[in-house]
Amino acid sequence: MLDKRFEKSVDINKQFAFSYFCAYFEECFSNLCLKPDRDIAFICIGTDRATGDCLGPLTGYKLSDMKYTNVHVLGTLDNPVHAKNLDEQLQDLKAYNDPFIIAIDASLGKFERIGFINIKEGPLSPGSGVNKALPKVGDMHITGIVNMSGFMEIMVLQNTRLSLVMNMSNIIAKGIKYNMWKLHNQILTPKPNLTSTEYLDKLH
Repeated sequence: MLDKRFEKSVDINKQFAFSYFCAYFEECFSNLCLKPDRDIAFICIGTDRATGDCLGPLTGYKLSDMKYTNVHVLGTLDNPVHAKNLDEQLQDLKAYNDPFIIAIDASLGKFERIGFINIKEGPLSPGSGVNKALPKVGDMHITGIVNMSGFMEIMVLQNTRLSLVMNMSNIIAKGIKYNMWKLHNQILTPKPNLTSTEYLDKLH
């Protein structure tokens, strides 16, 4: 366990944002998930009915083609995890082997923080940005600040630029896929067909 709670941020508009995300995700994950035989569950929260709130399900959609037996993705564009079914989805996690849970969600924040991805140790409080009381979820969590908070949050989420959400989702999903690929090559020690550079090029 880290001496203090892990918290890092990545500005997607800065150079090497993808590399920083990969490094921060690996650092947080490797210090918290200490048992290699645990299942890993990504719970991607949000709805496709509001552009600003679709970061979770859009990322889940991009992650859903991972084929690792111990990696599970809940929350996609077709089957989103949202306020009305979150409790039910959390119950489904009990079917997995002591799952390490990574929550992904959109968030609102200060104007100067729009476009930042936050990677933090500990649970996410979904719905807090729009004043909803929902169960906390996650051993670690990833949030993307998609717009400003403080006034008419529901309207703000519905009027968020899709390009911002898409760019955030691309970095998060590709960074997670790279880290899962790297993790499974370390644990299972197969003979990889691709080098790390070739794999990253393939993701693009």
